[in-house]
Amino acid sequence: MPTPRTKLLNLAQVQRWAKAAHQRGQRIVATNGCFDLLHFGHVTYLQRAKRLGDLLIIGLNSDASVRQLKGPTRPLVPEKQRAAVLAALECVDAVVIFRDKRAAKFLQAVQPDIYAKGGDYRPETLDPTERAVLDAAGTKIRIVPFVPGFSTTGLLKKICNTGTL
Repeated sequence: MPTPRTKLLNLAQVQRWAKAAHQRGQRIVATNGCFDLLHFGHVTYLQRAKRLGDLLIIGLNSDASVRQLKGPTRPLVPEKQRAAVLAALECVDAVVIFRDKRAAKFLQAVQPDIYAKGGDYRPETLDPTERAVLDAAGTKIRIVPFVPGFSTTGLLKKICNTGTL
């Protein structure tokens, strides 16, 4: 059984990992995101995504790419800690930290069978470069229902407004 440490891969390793999984006939589900403060919504989403295939791999935005997406005060949790927490989840088979703002290189390396995104996305709102990689790989895009009431931004607002959770 893989340990959280062995679930942490780089882009070169993930290509070999994905190729071996495909050769075994396993369906790879990929998703990506910042996963800054892991909460119930994230865990529910990841568990649902895993049920779409055999293996779930997460492309995790690096600290620099989170700042590009979310602003200079984010992330709250450094990338290696976020990766370790995600890798500790039973439903997660591998985690790759990617440096770019968008996940296109990660998706190109993995060539997933299924790409899962949360219900706050629609296929037509996906980044065009990511979408082009997915289309070229024949990847099916699945939108996993959003868990209402759970977001890192919402948690941060609550903390700032009340000083507590």
